[in-house]
Amino acid sequence: MGLFQFIHEHIQIIYLVILMIFVGIELISHVPSVLHTPLMSGANAIHGVVIIGAIIVMGQAEETLHLILGFIAVVLGTLNVVGGFVVTDRMLEMFKKKK
Repeated sequence: MGLFQFIHEHIQIIYLVILMIFVGIELISHVPSVLHTPLMSGANAIHGVVIIGAIIVMGQAEETLHLILGFIAVVLGTLNVVGGFVVTDRMLEMFKKKK
């Protein structure tokens, strides 16, 4: 199964993902900047579900492409979760009283 065949078979899902990206960008652009950090922290914590899903996909992968996509999803999901915790930690440091 080549890449072009994979794209041809899953073209509707690819269109749906692209549409979700544009809808997400449009929704986030209208959120006040004060709420960006708490929303981002919550979203990153929820992103842990994506990591679990990617690990399940990797466990059931029968083809190399599925395994590679699952691995990429795990790496990107992990970066997102860790980045969310770092941003949340920095945000909480801003509210601590200085001695």
